[in-house]
Amino acid sequence: MVNDTQILNNGYPMPKIGLGVYKVSDEEMETAIQAAIDDGYRAFDTAYFYKNEEALGKALKNSGVPREDLFITTKLWNDHQGYDRTLEYFNRSLDNLGLDYIDLYLIHWPCENDQLYIETYKALEKLYEEGKVKAIGVCNFKVHHLETLMRETTIVPQVNQIEVHPYFNQQDVQDYCDKYDIVVTAWMPLMRNRGLLEDPTITKLAKQYDKTPAQIVLRWHIAHNRIVIPKSKTPSRIRENHNIFDFNLELTEIAEIDSLNRNARQGKDPDDVSIGDLK
Repeated sequence: MVNDTQILNNGYPMPKIGLGVYKVSDEEMETAIQAAIDDGYRAFDTAYFYKNEEALGKALKNSGVPREDLFITTKLWNDHQGYDRTLEYFNRSLDNLGLDYIDLYLIHWPCENDQLYIETYKALEKLYEEGKVKAIGVCNFKVHHLETLMRETTIVPQVNQIEVHPYFNQQDVQDYCDKYDIVVTAWMPLMRNRGLLEDPTITKLAKQYDKTPAQIVLRWHIAHNRIVIPKSKTPSRIRENHNIFDFNLELTEIAEIDSLNRNARQGKDPDDVSIGDLK
């Protein structure tokens, strides 16, 4: 079992590491999920946009792990925003996954120019109040999105899932989320291996701790009380990414990795994403 969990601001426990299944095909899903289950993963992150909710649901059912031991996250896609459409597409995700409830439901992007994310979030609040989801939140929200959301709605998001890694630490968003007890989940926590894992600071620490560079970076995230969802479909990599709870980085080493920030965003800027984008 996962030996470390984060308690969300509503008291619901969420494993600190989960498996992201972005671009994991239906054919690859069963092997990836079984490898993760065997190694102790119990949290899995998908989205309607990934078109693999059904495959994930089947693989988890076949795993034999009781539903109450699993933590399942999925997300509402951009062109499904709006109060009524949110409720409709939530039910589609629920059916795809073959579940009675979802642990965490997120708005995938704010799509601010379309002016729908407030009513969309109010639909999430309804789902939460009805017990169909155990926690709600957002993805890719900057500080100004969160400020608007919290001014216009009732429930403080439990999670904000954002791009964050040592070269792009989004410290302003992290600080805001920390202030309001919103847990940050890091997507692209390893920067999709675009040079980060060869950084001399990271490789030095990997050698020192007899760990891989990826394990050093993931442990750095955990030190900042973030949740991580590294994506992989390779059993050995899945196992490696999970094996990070038997060591701790020193405060000086955490600060050393902090200093690597270059504001080097790899994905889209949320301010530039509208409904219909990112097809």
